[in-house]
Amino acid sequence: NRGEQNRPPVGRAVAPRRRLGAALAVNGAARLAARAARHPDAPAIIDIRHGQPRVTSFASLDRATARGAALLRDLGGREGDAGVVLHPMSLELYAALIAVFRLGMVAVVPEPSASRAQVAAALAPLPVAGFIGSRKAHLLRLRHPVFRRARWAVSLDGWMPFATDWRASDTYAPLDALTAVRADTPALVTFTSGSTSVPKVAVRSHGFLLAQHDVLERSLHLTAGEVDVSTLPIFVLANLASGVTSVLPDADLRAPGRIDAAPVLAQARAHGVVRTAASPGLLARLADESARTGTTAPFRTIHVGGAPVFPPFLDRLAAMAPAATVVSVYGSTEAEPIAEIGRGAIGDDDRQRMRDGAGLLAGVPVPEVTLRILAEPWRPDPIGDLDTAAFDARRAGVGAPGEIVVTGGHVLGGYLGGRGDDETKFRVDGRVWHRTGDAGYLDDAGRLWLLGRCSARVHDAHGTVYPFSVECAAMHVPGVARAAFTAVDGRRVLLLEAAPHTSLDLATVAATVHWARLDAVREYPRIPVDRRHNAKIDYTALPALLHRPPTREFIVSQG
Repeated sequence: NRGEQNRPPVGRAVAPRRRLGAALAVNGAARLAARAARHPDAPAIIDIRHGQPRVTSFASLDRATARGAALLRDLGGREGDAGVVLHPMSLELYAALIAVFRLGMVAVVPEPSASRAQVAAALAPLPVAGFIGSRKAHLLRLRHPVFRRARWAVSLDGWMPFATDWRASDTYAPLDALTAVRADTPALVTFTSGSTSVPKVAVRSHGFLLAQHDVLERSLHLTAGEVDVSTLPIFVLANLASGVTSVLPDADLRAPGRIDAAPVLAQARAHGVVRTAASPGLLARLADESARTGTTAPFRTIHVGGAPVFPPFLDRLAAMAPAATVVSVYGSTEAEPIAEIGRGAIGDDDRQRMRDGAGLLAGVPVPEVTLRILAEPWRPDPIGDLDTAAFDARRAGVGAPGEIVVTGGHVLGGYLGGRGDDETKFRVDGRVWHRTGDAGYLDDAGRLWLLGRCSARVHDAHGTVYPFSVECAAMHVPGVARAAFTAVDGRRVLLLEAAPHTSLDLATVAATVHWARLDAVREYPRIPVDRRHNAKIDYTALPALLHRPPTREFIVSQG
């Protein structure tokens, strides 16, 4: 990933490059233009507008992005400029994003679930030139000092004072030419979830987007002409490049674990959807609705990721869509995907191992990524530069736990301004590796097993226990909706959240994980989860929860 190492800074300081070798001249919008030429009348995006379905073809979307690029250029948008894009998933969002790419600008997409303080801290170093968003987003722009720095503004959903209406682009002649940029030129700036630390600013180059698309196309088996319910914004870009129709859910995706599932399932049935990729929080809502109504979903392929995916949940998805191939995907903002496994590839022996504390089986690493395990003991300190011999000396053997590290063309080589690089990146003979912060090991078949966050492991007089070892086993107990393992004041505690209308037998759960040497099992009405996917345990919030009285508690006898 040498291109990412020498990535130019984001902002107007990035000067247009006029002397480009043919191998370096790229643009992340090129594949949409190619799809529009090959399948002009095929639907690209189906969303809801004024309560009704709106179907936009690949050709229409391509023309909208070309006209949008002409409008942005007229307003002053230039190659290298950073433009904030803040709008719900919709046709307008993707038309604006791709228009930005066409000009060689940099699209900055804040995390919708982040707090104002987090957004301010993340965007402070960015030289924001323009702001593109909904009218609601423009109210934030007028109040937020970081956003007020923008020299020009565009409203995507109607008139707004001090902003140009996006509909004005309809009067422009399409700007058909794509700005040719280097593969390492920044294209898209997003943010890590911040569930374990302050959000970091991730910069994807044009070359990175193309490499990531190639991996997703192969991994997700994206096939032109298929119809997908698209809930993850970056996956819509992969769909557009692959000729897959994206149905954008009639739901508020800022809180995927709380959506109204009925309209989404109705969309899937109405538009001939055959596939989806989503977080466990959102898919759980669909599965609950399917069970409540006694109906099945039309999916033939389900990819689920963004949070731990335990086998009983895969079984729920199979019950929701009996004809579907259900695949669990492990990845992160910095490397998506890393590994995957289909429900059918998880054998009875694997399930028993997970019940016995082996951790969570994530499957075989994807071919495009190189994955290694750094041997214990884990430390948060920077690793620094290594040569191959020193790196090999730190690698764990088969079955030995340690930190998961990865490298590859779709693995992010660094963050904006280098903030966060020291603790998450290191080099081996000049090649950038990413520290996931996750613990795991490889079995003798080369499959990856996840053990949870390295920082969340418990090490005491009884030995070392990893959170996923306990949580995965507990999740196999019927009625357990969520489990979190931690230690407080030297005591090992398992926190449980029961499924609706279920009464948990805490003693049975304690007996199931007897090998974990628990001191207590506590039940709470809710266990805190991350804001982005509403599915990952928020371990930073557990200490505060433990100071509240539980609904019930079972004290485990150590005698």
